[in-house]
Amino acid sequence: MLGLAIPVLLIIGIPATPLKWVGQVLTRVIVAVILLFFVNLFGAQFGLHIPINGFTAAVSTILGVPGLLSLLAIHLWVL
Repeated sequence: MLGLAIPVLLIIGIPATPLKWVGQVLTRVIVAVILLFFVNLFGAQFGLHIPINGFTAAVSTILGVPGLLSLLAIHLWVL
């Protein structure tokens, strides 16, 4: 079935807007997880560790660097 769907979509055309949106979201998620990884890598010297899970990835994806800094602040002052 997939073998038939790919040629049909190539002939008819794939709507670009949803694919562009999905690509942008996936790019932001990947960048957020990479930033979390580097914070954990370099923060280990100072006792900082932010677990990489769905919540922390979503916060850093939606809010970006300020979200990452807020996760660090929560880790330092609350936990």
